Amino acid sequence: MNAIKHIRKNIFKVTQAEFSEIAGVTQASVSRWEKHGVPPSLEEMKAIREAARERRIKWNDRFFFEAPEAVR
Repeated sequence: MNAIKHIRKNIFKVTQAEFSEIAGVTQASVSRWEKHGVPPSLEEMKAIREAARERRIKWNDRFFFEAPEAVR
């Protein structure tokens, strides 16, 4: 599982459509991030980080770069 998919499924626990709203992108962009390893832009990463903080989700920017071993 790549890092973005891990963030969406295990940290935010939302669908691709819901995550696209969080990141301010289309669902197709989220799909591309997950299927093809295309990373989100810096602005999109900032939006995801801010959404985590707003939801009081324990956040670490390392999530963007590595999924935990147990879920890879």
